[in-house]
Amino acid sequence: MVRQALFNILGQIEGKEFLDLFAGTGKIGTEAFKKGAKSVILVERDRHICKSIRDTIPKDEKLKVICSDALSFLKRNKGKFDIIFADPPYDYKAYDRLINLAIANLKQDGVFILEHRKDKNFEADDKRVYGDTAISFWRKE
Repeated sequence: MVRQALFNILGQIEGKEFLDLFAGTGKIGTEAFKKGAKSVILVERDRHICKSIRDTIPKDEKLKVICSDALSFLKRNKGKFDIIFADPPYDYKAYDRLINLAIANLKQDGVFILEHRKDKNFEADDKRVYGDTAISFWRKE
């Protein structure tokens, strides 16, 4: 439900550069790729999960899997993204650092989306609740 809502809210993502942090199975990033994103990077810390993602996603130079901690990736990243999606574990402790680094890695008018428990409140531009889950949005202006 959240994935469908996310892409309905984002609308047209064709030609956008998309970053999926805490990629897990890679479903969000893969969906962005299928919907025409110009490039997609999936970042996942667990090496076994990275291998599993690489074994299941389409082979394409515009769709990459990087095995790294999300914060480490954001700190050393040189490029900027139109859309950054993050779905950290619900007991994640570094939300403030994640939010600040993600926004710093956005292009002008880019959007950062954070999936989290609905009881967490951040100073986001928008928040949508779906059951026990919420997605918060920040736009870089």
